[in-house]
Order: sequence, then structure tokens, then C-alpha cells
Amino acid sequence: MTTTHRAYVEHVAIRVADIYWHIRFFRDVLGMTIRETTPEGQAPYQVWTIGGMQLMSVPGFKAPPSNDAGWLAHLGIMVENLEAALDAARAWEVRELPQGRNWLQLPDGLAIELIQANGNAVAEALALKPRA
Repeated sequence: MTTTHRAYVEHVAIRVADIYWHIRFFRDVLGMTIRETTPEGQAPYQVWTIGGMQLMSVPGFKAPPSNDAGWLAHLGIMVENLEAALDAARAWEVRELPQGRNWLQLPDGLAIELIQANGNAVAEALALKPRA
């Protein structure tokens, strides 16, 4: 069956215990800057990055075990320079996963797969302004 409807994921919301750690990691390692925030006193405090992450501050949050049904398996993140991203990630004491050196687990249990993008794919995707 062919459909005329198309869609894409605009962002993924992730609950984290330490939002400030995650903001710095996604900014310093992956270059994702903040595009929007809720006021700090509002619960949950949230930030959205250019690049599709929504981080929700939930102090004391503990991710369920990775084998629980319904829990997010991982995020695949396209990067302009895989080696540079992996070098930057080493300083953050993230855990390398058995799937390969480009698979990392963050402190709150989130697994990410860093993928080398072809050509200017990252810049081209970030240049789109779907909300404009």
C-alpha cells in the first residue's frame, strides 16, 4: 500500500536525573545547542536542543533495566566527525557498550549510537527550519 503521508521525528524526550550534565554532554560532545527551555522553577524543567533532544529534569530518576519492554533501546545520532565525537566523549566517563566503540551509555542509562554522516548531511539537516 502506498501512502501520500510522510513524517519524521522532530524530537525525542528523555527523562534524566542530572539535566545539567546532559546539557553539557550534548553541547560539548555533539554540538547540540539549546533552542528552547521552560522556566527553571517549572516542573519538570526542560530543554530542547537543535538536533532533536528534549531533556526533562527528573531528580532521582532511575532508568529501568535495558531489557524491560517499552524502554528506549538507543538513540542513533549522526555526527559530522565520528572520531572527534568519540574523543570528546571519553572525557565524560561514559561507558562503551559491547556493540562497538561508537555505542555509549550515559549515566542515566541512555544508550546512544554515534554514526558517521556522509558529506554535509548533518549541516543540511540542521539548516532546515520546519517551525519557521
